[in-house]
Amino acid sequence: SVCGALECFAAIVAENGGLIVWPAEARQEVLGEPVPETFLQEIMHRDVKPYSVGKVVFATWRPHETVVLQIIQDLGLEFQIIFNKGAVMVLPSGMNKATGLAHVLKWLEIPPENVVGVGDAENDHAFLDSCAIAAAVENALPAVKEKCDLVLTKDHGAGVVELIERMLSDDLQSLGPRRPPAPTSR
Repeated sequence: SVCGALECFAAIVAENGGLIVWPAEARQEVLGEPVPETFLQEIMHRDVKPYSVGKVVFATWRPHETVVLQIIQDLGLEFQIIFNKGAVMVLPSGMNKATGLAHVLKWLEIPPENVVGVGDAENDHAFLDSCAIAAAVENALPAVKEKCDLVLTKDHGAGVVELIERMLSDDLQSLGPRRPPAPTSR
């Protein structure tokens, strides 16, 4: 529903790293287990609304993070909470955009030194660390901007367009020598 032209991509890292979509093969690869049914029962019992459940990710909004963490603890689950500004996401421990990207890069045989990433929120830190060039859109959180090689002047999708235009104009050579990306843990 977000993009009608998925066939333009070799792979899509979705659900904050928990789901890989391979458009050419019309295939999805689930990289982790979803929250168990007992978790969802507790979510409903404690009246957490709204929420959504993907193939791997569970998502709701602040201020429900305290209740969600309590449910994880009460059930003894090995899941983590990841924030995306106002969103509260639950994923298997150790799973994030960086681990999803590493999985795709391995299959496509692309070294991380050839990857440019763009982000704006808490859930982008590990991902941006794993890219050779990290960019932040203008509306990114200050902590994200501080870690990036490039802070764009436009926000949201317009910032992504700005990044693409810079890549097309000089392949980001104007940024100078780059740091090696951090290895991912998965």
